Amino acid sequence: MPRPYLLAETNWKAVKATNYEVAVLPWAATEAHNYHLPYGTDIIEGEAIAAEAGRIAWEAGAKVIILPCIPFGVNTGQTDITLDMNLMPSTQLAILRDLITVLDRQGIKKLVVFNSHGGNSFRTMLRELGVEFPDMLLVETNWFKTFDRYDYVEEGGDHACELETSLVLHLRPELVLPLSEADDGAEKEPRIKAFTEPWVWRERPWSQVTASTGTGNPAKSTAEKGARFFKDVTAKFGQLFIDLAEVDKDDFYK
Repeated sequence: MPRPYLLAETNWKAVKATNYEVAVLPWAATEAHNYHLPYGTDIIEGEAIAAEAGRIAWEAGAKVIILPCIPFGVNTGQTDITLDMNLMPSTQLAILRDLITVLDRQGIKKLVVFNSHGGNSFRTMLRELGVEFPDMLLVETNWFKTFDRYDYVEEGGDHACELETSLVLHLRPELVLPLSEADDGAEKEPRIKAFTEPWVWRERPWSQVTASTGTGNPAKSTAEKGARFFKDVTAKFGQLFIDLAEVDKDDFYK
Protein backbone atom coordinates (compact mmCIF):
# COMPACT_ATOMS: atom_id res chain seq x y z
CA MET A 1 0.00 0.00 0.00
CA PRO A 2 1.28 3.49 -0.80
CA ARG A 3 2.07 5.53 2.26
CA PRO A 4 0.07 8.75 1.78
CA TYR A 5 2.58 10.90 3.68
CA LEU A 6 5.45 10.01 1.29
CA LEU A 7 5.30 11.96 -1.96
CA ALA A 8 7.34 9.34 -3.81
CA GLU A 9 4.72 6.67 -3.01
CA THR A 10 1.44 8.54 -3.13
CA ASN A 11 -0.49 9.53 -6.26
CA TRP A 12 -2.28 12.46 -7.84
CA LYS A 13 -5.68 11.16 -6.77
CA ALA A 14 -4.66 11.31 -3.12
CA VAL A 15 -2.64 14.50 -3.44
CA LYS A 16 -5.47 16.34 -5.18
CA ALA A 17 -7.80 15.56 -2.30
CA THR A 18 -5.41 16.64 0.49
CA ASN A 19 -4.67 20.09 1.90
CA TYR A 20 -1.13 19.67 3.11
CA GLU A 21 0.02 21.71 6.09
CA VAL A 22 3.73 20.88 6.28
CA ALA A 23 6.28 19.73 3.70
CA VAL A 24 9.45 17.98 4.89
CA LEU A 25 12.57 17.91 2.70
CA PRO A 26 15.19 15.34 3.80
CA TRP A 27 18.64 16.47 2.67
CA ALA A 28 21.56 14.09 3.02
CA ALA A 29 24.92 13.37 1.37
CA THR A 30 26.73 10.64 -0.52
CA GLU A 31 30.12 9.99 1.05
CA ALA A 32 32.44 7.40 2.53
CA HIS A 33 31.69 6.28 6.11
CA ASN A 34 34.75 4.49 7.46
CA TYR A 35 35.32 1.10 5.81
CA HIS A 36 32.15 -0.65 6.98
CA LEU A 37 29.18 1.62 6.27
CA PRO A 38 27.69 2.40 2.83
CA TYR A 39 28.14 5.67 0.98
CA GLY A 40 24.38 6.19 1.33
CA THR A 41 24.41 6.13 5.15
CA ASP A 42 23.09 9.69 5.52
CA ILE A 43 20.38 8.99 2.95
CA ILE A 44 19.28 5.79 4.68
CA GLU A 45 19.08 7.55 8.05
CA GLY A 46 17.35 10.69 6.80
CA GLU A 47 14.75 8.86 4.72
CA ALA A 48 13.91 6.37 7.46
CA ILE A 49 13.64 8.87 10.31
CA ALA A 50 11.59 11.35 8.26
CA ALA A 51 9.27 8.60 6.99
CA GLU A 52 8.56 7.16 10.42
CA ALA A 53 8.06 10.61 11.94
CA GLY A 54 5.73 11.39 9.03
CA ARG A 55 3.72 8.27 9.78
CA ILE A 56 3.37 9.23 13.42
CA ALA A 57 2.22 12.73 12.51
CA TRP A 58 -0.13 11.57 9.75
CA GLU A 59 -1.82 9.03 12.00
CA ALA A 60 -2.36 11.82 14.53
CA GLY A 61 -4.19 13.84 11.86
CA ALA A 62 -1.41 16.16 10.70
CA LYS A 63 -1.35 16.67 6.95
CA VAL A 64 2.39 16.29 6.42
CA ILE A 65 4.11 15.34 3.18
CA ILE A 66 7.65 13.95 3.11
CA LEU A 67 9.43 14.96 -0.10
CA PRO A 68 12.05 12.73 -1.77
CA CYS A 69 15.47 12.99 -0.18
CA ILE A 70 18.13 15.08 -1.88
CA PRO A 71 21.08 12.66 -1.85
CA PHE A 72 24.01 15.07 -2.31
CA GLY A 73 25.34 17.53 0.24
CA VAL A 74 28.28 19.80 0.99
CA ASN A 75 31.50 17.77 0.97
CA THR A 76 34.04 20.51 0.37
CA GLY A 77 36.35 19.01 3.02
CA GLN A 78 36.50 15.68 1.19
CA THR A 79 37.37 16.64 -2.37
CA ASP A 80 40.18 14.07 -2.55
CA ILE A 81 38.06 11.13 -1.36
CA THR A 82 36.82 9.20 -4.38
CA LEU A 83 33.11 9.57 -5.15
CA ASP A 84 32.32 11.79 -2.18
CA MET A 85 29.82 13.87 -4.13
CA ASN A 86 29.74 17.61 -3.47
CA LEU A 87 27.12 20.32 -3.86
CA MET A 88 28.30 23.85 -3.19
CA PRO A 89 26.21 25.83 -0.67
CA SER A 90 25.31 28.24 -3.46
CA THR A 91 23.87 25.31 -5.42
CA GLN A 92 21.85 24.24 -2.39
CA LEU A 93 20.50 27.77 -2.10
CA ALA A 94 19.37 27.68 -5.73
CA ILE A 95 17.67 24.31 -5.24
CA LEU A 96 15.94 25.49 -2.09
CA ARG A 97 14.73 28.65 -3.80
CA ASP A 98 13.19 26.65 -6.65
CA LEU A 99 11.45 24.18 -4.33
CA ILE A 100 10.15 26.87 -1.98
CA THR A 101 8.78 28.72 -5.01
CA VAL A 102 6.69 25.63 -5.81
CA LEU A 103 5.38 25.23 -2.26
CA ASP A 104 4.64 28.93 -1.85
CA ARG A 105 2.77 29.10 -5.14
CA GLN A 106 0.70 26.03 -4.27
CA GLY A 107 -0.24 27.17 -0.79
CA ILE A 108 1.90 24.82 1.32
CA LYS A 109 3.37 27.46 3.57
CA LYS A 110 5.47 25.44 6.03
CA LEU A 111 8.73 23.70 5.07
CA VAL A 112 11.05 21.68 7.26
CA VAL A 113 14.54 21.16 5.83
CA PHE A 114 15.31 17.82 7.46
CA ASN A 115 19.10 17.76 7.50
CA SER A 116 20.86 14.40 7.65
CA HIS A 117 24.47 15.46 7.06
CA GLY A 118 26.85 17.35 9.32
CA GLY A 119 28.44 19.23 6.42
CA ASN A 120 25.14 20.83 5.43
CA SER A 121 24.07 24.09 7.05
CA PHE A 122 20.85 25.76 5.91
CA ARG A 123 20.34 28.44 8.53
CA THR A 124 21.88 31.32 6.59
CA MET A 125 20.06 30.23 3.43
CA LEU A 126 16.73 30.17 5.24
CA ARG A 127 17.35 33.68 6.59
CA GLU A 128 17.77 34.91 3.01
CA LEU A 129 14.86 32.93 1.64
CA GLY A 130 12.62 34.03 4.49
CA VAL A 131 12.92 37.60 3.22
CA GLU A 132 12.11 36.49 -0.33
CA PHE A 133 9.14 34.37 0.80
CA PRO A 134 7.58 36.21 3.76
CA ASP A 135 4.49 33.99 3.82
CA MET A 136 6.56 30.84 4.36
CA LEU A 137 7.51 29.28 7.70
CA LEU A 138 10.99 27.87 7.06
CA VAL A 139 12.58 25.48 9.58
CA GLU A 140 15.93 23.70 9.74
CA THR A 141 16.33 20.52 11.80
CA ASN A 142 19.29 18.21 12.49
CA TRP A 143 18.21 14.80 13.77
CA PHE A 144 21.72 13.98 15.00
CA LYS A 145 21.54 16.87 17.49
CA THR A 146 18.29 15.84 19.17
CA PHE A 147 19.70 13.81 22.06
CA ASP A 148 22.89 13.32 24.02
CA ARG A 149 24.50 10.38 22.22
CA TYR A 150 25.86 9.07 25.51
CA ASP A 151 22.31 8.22 26.55
CA TYR A 152 22.43 5.54 23.84
CA VAL A 153 26.07 4.58 23.23
CA GLU A 154 29.42 4.54 24.98
CA GLU A 155 31.75 6.02 22.34
CA GLY A 156 31.81 9.53 20.86
CA GLY A 157 32.56 10.68 17.34
CA ASP A 158 30.34 12.10 14.65
CA HIS A 159 30.89 10.08 11.47
CA ALA A 160 30.46 6.30 11.13
CA CYS A 161 30.68 6.25 14.93
CA GLU A 162 28.98 3.91 17.40
CA LEU A 163 25.66 5.75 17.21
CA GLU A 164 25.56 6.00 13.43
CA THR A 165 26.69 2.41 12.95
CA SER A 166 24.09 1.18 15.43
CA LEU A 167 21.39 3.08 13.56
CA VAL A 168 22.34 1.55 10.20
CA LEU A 169 22.61 -1.90 11.81
CA HIS A 170 18.97 -1.41 12.83
CA LEU A 171 17.78 0.01 9.50
CA ARG A 172 19.86 -1.81 6.85
CA PRO A 173 22.06 -4.48 8.46
CA GLU A 174 22.69 -6.19 5.14
CA LEU A 175 24.72 -3.16 4.00
CA VAL A 176 27.10 -3.13 6.99
CA LEU A 177 30.39 -5.00 6.78
CA PRO A 178 31.55 -6.96 9.85
CA LEU A 179 32.73 -4.51 12.50
CA SER A 180 36.09 -6.28 12.50
CA GLU A 181 36.69 -4.61 9.13
CA ALA A 182 36.07 -1.10 10.47
CA ASP A 183 38.82 1.31 11.46
CA ASP A 184 38.82 2.56 15.04
CA GLY A 185 37.83 6.06 13.90
CA ALA A 186 40.72 7.81 15.62
CA GLU A 187 40.72 11.56 14.89
CA LYS A 188 43.78 13.78 14.99
CA GLU A 189 43.51 16.85 17.21
CA PRO A 190 44.38 20.38 16.01
CA ARG A 191 47.69 21.77 17.23
CA ILE A 192 45.90 24.97 18.31
CA LYS A 193 43.74 24.27 21.38
CA ALA A 194 41.14 26.88 20.45
CA PHE A 195 40.09 24.74 17.49
CA THR A 196 38.86 22.08 19.90
CA GLU A 197 36.38 24.57 21.37
CA PRO A 198 33.02 25.69 19.91
CA TRP A 199 33.84 29.38 19.47
CA VAL A 200 36.33 28.95 16.60
CA TRP A 201 36.03 26.86 13.45
CA ARG A 202 37.74 25.77 10.28
CA GLU A 203 36.61 23.05 7.92
CA ARG A 204 38.15 19.67 8.62
CA PRO A 205 40.20 18.33 5.69
CA TRP A 206 39.14 14.75 6.30
CA SER A 207 42.13 12.98 4.79
CA GLN A 208 44.38 14.89 7.22
CA VAL A 209 42.17 14.22 10.24
CA THR A 210 41.31 10.54 9.90
CA ALA A 211 42.75 7.50 8.13
CA SER A 212 39.38 5.96 7.22
CA THR A 213 36.96 8.92 6.91
CA GLY A 214 35.41 7.75 10.17
CA THR A 215 35.49 9.61 13.48
CA GLY A 216 34.50 7.62 16.53
CA ASN A 217 35.01 3.94 17.29
CA PRO A 218 32.12 1.76 16.02
CA ALA A 219 33.31 -1.45 17.71
CA LYS A 220 30.52 -1.51 20.34
CA SER A 221 27.70 -0.81 17.88
CA THR A 222 24.55 -2.95 18.01
CA ALA A 223 21.22 -2.97 16.21
CA GLU A 224 19.49 -2.82 19.60
CA LYS A 225 21.13 0.51 20.43
CA GLY A 226 20.10 1.80 17.01
CA ALA A 227 16.51 0.66 17.46
CA ARG A 228 16.19 2.47 20.79
CA PHE A 229 17.55 5.69 19.32
CA PHE A 230 15.33 5.37 16.24
CA LYS A 231 12.20 4.99 18.37
CA ASP A 232 13.00 8.08 20.42
CA VAL A 233 14.12 10.33 17.58
CA THR A 234 11.13 9.52 15.38
CA ALA A 235 8.74 10.16 18.24
CA LYS A 236 10.35 13.54 18.83
CA PHE A 237 10.13 14.53 15.17
CA GLY A 238 6.62 13.16 14.83
CA GLN A 239 5.50 15.52 17.58
CA LEU A 240 7.35 18.40 15.95
CA PHE A 241 5.51 17.78 12.66
CA ILE A 242 2.19 17.68 14.52
CA ASP A 243 2.99 20.93 16.31
CA LEU A 244 4.05 22.66 13.09
CA ALA A 245 0.87 21.57 11.34
CA GLU A 246 -1.19 23.12 14.12
CA VAL A 247 0.69 26.36 14.69
CA ASP A 248 -0.30 29.68 13.13
CA LYS A 249 2.81 31.20 11.58
CA ASP A 250 1.65 34.69 12.56
CA ASP A 251 0.84 33.62 16.12
CA PHE A 252 3.96 31.56 16.76
CA TYR A 253 4.94 33.07 20.13
CA LYS A 254 2.98 33.20 23.37
